[in-house]
Amino acid sequence: MLEIGPKGKKVVAVAPDWPGLARGAKTGEDAIEKLRAYLPRYAPVAKRAAMGADFDASTNIDVVEQYSGTGSTDFWGISFAFSSIDKQGMSADELERELTLLQACWAFFDDVRGRVSAELQKGPRGGGRDRDRIVLHIFANEQDWAKGLGVHTPDDAMLTDAGMKTHRDAYCQGIRDYHSQGKLAGKWPLRYMIRHTAFHTLDHAWEMEDKDLTGKQA
Repeated sequence: MLEIGPKGKKVVAVAPDWPGLARGAKTGEDAIEKLRAYLPRYAPVAKRAAMGADFDASTNIDVVEQYSGTGSTDFWGISFAFSSIDKQGMSADELERELTLLQACWAFFDDVRGRVSAELQKGPRGGGRDRDRIVLHIFANEQDWAKGLGVHTPDDAMLTDAGMKTHRDAYCQGIRDYHSQGKLAGKWPLRYMIRHTAFHTLDHAWEMEDKDLTGKQA
């Protein structure tokens, strides 16, 4: 899917079959090529979800939909709008497939968090978050989004692995419950919520990999 910013400044290529796989650029062609370049980086996620063979067989990229984004699409180069596919219903099996991939994104994030340096490479002017600030940012956003499912996670949940597991289990169960009732997560279709959560998780996991100072510090 191609999400096109209203001013045409950015286009985001979104893979609807693989939650979390999305890349933005200045043109649709560039966004597709950038997404293609990230296929090897998404492969470990698909493998964790026991879908590696299916992912590896998905070599063709076809544009199945183009739709208008929001001002944030143009500004951030990230998907912030709902496609017609996002609004489609899902069977219980389809939902579980998407949740399995979301859980694989979380597991990949945890793996990256465990192996990168606490201090991350800064930008040209010293900007950027360190590892623990990224972890806090991820949790804070999910904590807020979960409210759209009627799930309220306490602040101290992120302090332990057990607390994070409880949060993520409740997040997925909230999606299942709303799916069974035909409800949106606030204003978000459930497909969009899953893919947006997965994207946010992977985008910051890849950021940590790219800025890791392990082996580079004197």
